Amino acid sequence: MHVRKGAGKIEAHRLLASVQGMLHQCPAHGGGAGISRCSESTHGKSKDYAFEMACSNIRFGPGASKEVGQDLMNMGAKNVCVMVDPNLIPKAPFQAVADSLTRNRVNFKVFDQVRVEPSDESMNVAGEFCRQGNFDAYVAVGGGSTIDTCKVGNLLACDPSADLLKYTNAPIGRGEPINFPLKPLIAVPTTAGTGSETTGVAVYDYVPLKAKVGIASRALKPLLGIVDPTHMKTMPNRVATFSGFDVLCHALESFTAIPYNQRSPCPENPILRPAYQGSNPVSDVWSQHALKIIQKYFVRSVENPDDVEARSQMHLASSYAGIGFGNAGVHLCHGMSYPISGQVKEYRARDYSADHPLIPHGLSVVITAPAVFKFTAPACPNRHLRAAELLGSEKAIRAKESTAGDILSEVILHYMQRLGIENGLSELGFTNEDIPDLVRGTLPQHRVTKLSPKPAEDHLSQLLSDSLKVY
Repeated sequence: MHVRKGAGKIEAHRLLASVQGMLHQCPAHGGGAGISRCSESTHGKSKDYAFEMACSNIRFGPGASKEVGQDLMNMGAKNVCVMVDPNLIPKAPFQAVADSLTRNRVNFKVFDQVRVEPSDESMNVAGEFCRQGNFDAYVAVGGGSTIDTCKVGNLLACDPSADLLKYTNAPIGRGEPINFPLKPLIAVPTTAGTGSETTGVAVYDYVPLKAKVGIASRALKPLLGIVDPTHMKTMPNRVATFSGFDVLCHALESFTAIPYNQRSPCPENPILRPAYQGSNPVSDVWSQHALKIIQKYFVRSVENPDDVEARSQMHLASSYAGIGFGNAGVHLCHGMSYPISGQVKEYRARDYSADHPLIPHGLSVVITAPAVFKFTAPACPNRHLRAAELLGSEKAIRAKESTAGDILSEVILHYMQRLGIENGLSELGFTNEDIPDLVRGTLPQHRVTKLSPKPAEDHLSQLLSDSLKVY
């Protein structure tokens, strides 16, 4: 949906007003008009009692990208859209995919207008391209921005009359369920961070509110994620750093999220069960394993780009954490990150070729992590201590529960300092005067904030204030 100039402020005020009346509703269960409801006698519980596991098929291996043409040929694709970050077109990851399609005589068109950190406008541009192209399959080559853009383009092409807000999570959007099949999408990630190749989630900047919003549905997940570690050679230092911290926070937040059977309300129809369901036994396995890999390989992968083993393992960790958070969800670090990146002033990250001010997603997420995990630790101290232990803290092994928050925060700060993360929000251009706007941008992020193990609405200002300086 394109917002007219002059109408943007009115729309933003309307949405903010609606948020105030919806703060205690579940983010994933808005909308759903026309969906049959289970009777109260069948599902009278206020809390959920079940969880579901959904993720893409994953193929891992050096050079696996060369098989994508055969995959498309096997599924009978005749007209394929290939989405790619324009900076990747002359590089090996895109060339490998294009060569494979050409070699297997797969007809394709390239969309290269992907925006780093997509906006509602860039998503609509992609959607219009997909509608006009009448594609029967999609391939996304790039990081999370590219994969998310391809997911949304596919969705909008399959529902030609829809606007973005139809499927965007409530309360900002209408949060309607996607109850029809999309075209097959193959994701070829070139960063080790977002895990978007495994999830049914797409995130974009909603410019009228200066905040990120999301579309979350199992229908969005790619049919196949091709995790080819040879593509990690192309990641610059800061991209490897920030994407790695995104993996770290995906694993930590999903592992410490509210348990799935404490999330409310119980959905009245299984199609309304959110993709982000809360921590659960299966997601826990993937998230913990991702933390183990991070402890061993994260620093190595950043400090030595020629360390193929480390970069390959971080690529796997991204997918592992993606499966974990794609079903459990994330919470406060991500919830606050959306207005942090959406309200960027002049900050521009090194190694990013964007033509606009940009706070990369992983940076906007980790900058509040020390404060967040101090805050959430009393709700599930054993999980916070376990996470700290997996990340290499010897203190965590025999620590008292009362010290869990301090210990995990200390471990996170160690990684941040070692890898040169800026000293808090102040070094990203924010001051104490910006905190009310950041809070207002966080409040609508129910999709994630409601998964915090500890209610946080009344504490957001303090968490952001504590994050102005982190060292």
